Amino acid sequence: MDADVIIIGGGLAGLVASNELVRAGKRVAIVDQENAANLGGQAFWSLGGMFLVDTPMQRRLGVKDSFELAWQDWQGSAQWDRLSGPHPEDEWAQQWGRAYVEFAAGGMRAWLQEQGIRFTPLVGWAERGDGRAGGHGNSVPRFHVPWGTGTGVSEPFADKARAAAAAGSVRFHFRHRVDGLTYDGGTVTGVRGAVLAPDASPRGVPSTRDVVGGFELRAQAVVVASGGIGGNHDQVRRWWPERLGTPPKKMVTGVPQHVDGRMLDIADQSGVRLVNRDRMWHYTEGIQNWNPIWPDHAIRILPGPSSLWFDAVGRRLPSPGLPGYDTLGTLRLLRTTPDTQQHSHSWFILNQRIIEKEFALSGSEQNPDITNRDLKLLLKTRLGRGAGGPIEAFKERGADFVVADNLVDLVRGMNGLTEQPLLDYGQLKRQIDERDAEIRNPYSKDTQVTGIRNSRRFLGDRLFRTVKPHRILDHEAGPLIAVRLHVVTRKTLGGIQTNLSGQALGHGGRSVPGLYAAGEAAGFGGGGAHGYNALEGTFLGGCIFTGLTVGRSLAQAL
Repeated sequence: MDADVIIIGGGLAGLVASNELVRAGKRVAIVDQENAANLGGQAFWSLGGMFLVDTPMQRRLGVKDSFELAWQDWQGSAQWDRLSGPHPEDEWAQQWGRAYVEFAAGGMRAWLQEQGIRFTPLVGWAERGDGRAGGHGNSVPRFHVPWGTGTGVSEPFADKARAAAAAGSVRFHFRHRVDGLTYDGGTVTGVRGAVLAPDASPRGVPSTRDVVGGFELRAQAVVVASGGIGGNHDQVRRWWPERLGTPPKKMVTGVPQHVDGRMLDIADQSGVRLVNRDRMWHYTEGIQNWNPIWPDHAIRILPGPSSLWFDAVGRRLPSPGLPGYDTLGTLRLLRTTPDTQQHSHSWFILNQRIIEKEFALSGSEQNPDITNRDLKLLLKTRLGRGAGGPIEAFKERGADFVVADNLVDLVRGMNGLTEQPLLDYGQLKRQIDERDAEIRNPYSKDTQVTGIRNSRRFLGDRLFRTVKPHRILDHEAGPLIAVRLHVVTRKTLGGIQTNLSGQALGHGGRSVPGLYAAGEAAGFGGGGAHGYNALEGTFLGGCIFTGLTVGRSLAQAL
């Protein structure tokens, strides 16, 4: 035996599982097709937000939360509907979903603190929903932002793995690409694959796939923690669901190229059951990175509620197509409306006052104040005048930004970014004027304006994320800004079906001896713990929870 457990993938889920196994005295081999610079996986690049329930941070901001409310929101968002027939696809997904909410409302925060993760006082209100009490969305703010952003979550576990490697409990096999699972009498006993040529590329940069040899490793158990398909547009198009219309001709990419989904197909071909592969999570607020690291590198705007959202031909999106409310609901609107399907973009229209307070960018590198744990910079950036440096850099250099002193010039600039002029000044002016007329008094029939006022009732949003209601065309709030938005590929919500111990199931619904799965490869638990929608802050949380569960299960079983 080369190790007690082989973990495929050096991302967050695999590192958490490894940490639990090392604590239990087990020997671990971590196999990853990338180099050592990529340890920590996608989590390193993220904003790092965590879905937590009924925390001191929430209570300090006046938020009343509970397990019951969070579970109601989770069920309304998941909408699990594959629960009939033999071995239904959502059978274990639903159980994993409840288990995660129990963890988030129970011991999760204390456990994270034990691992060295600390949180800022910021609690965001992500995915505000589709407007139904029992439907998709967070009823209250639950998005907890850690100090260090994604690096503050991934690096404590990466450091533990490095220390375990120095002590001999963990052995890294970087630049080792798994091409298959090995079986002995129906039990998974190891992995085989190709040794890739050394490549010293920085984190996230595409690496060579030149093969210089082969390898085979044996262990008592194997954990698949290889991530999803977000970096592979061919896979995204292959599994794109009809309910979301047609995939855009042009998409941008929110994860490194090596997030390719290879291991999911390999598992499927090896007799492992994959479920809910048509469930995925892509954002509609993507912008092209002016300083890219990987091909088609995109950054997602985390918008406050005040920007006006228009489709490619200049019509304001109806509810739930409001900034920050319903990710897939908005995607469905854009991709199923017949005369907009042929276009791959939509638009935000806002002004300088809005961008200064309401725009945030997803990603550790786009939030130096939180990533570098700089409290003074945090207060200056979030409470001071002017937009943060990364946002201003995109406004000045980003290919998707138009800035103008008046609407005529703004529309002219917007039409200059598309192959043909699609926008009519008069149509846009009428819709913006209609919205601005709703600002004159505290009452409104405009859903978005009502949402803005509701948002400002939450102290956190009033201080950090939601500007005081005002007219978009108010000259004192200018200049005007338009942002061309693209669909940015990101997360895989389906995957390897697992039971509540994290054991992978076979095509017949029975567990595959010796094989486990965690993180995105397992659909963050059971092959679909999120169901059709996610409540945000649940991706890193899902990696942690599934990795923790698998690590503890194997520590007891071996």
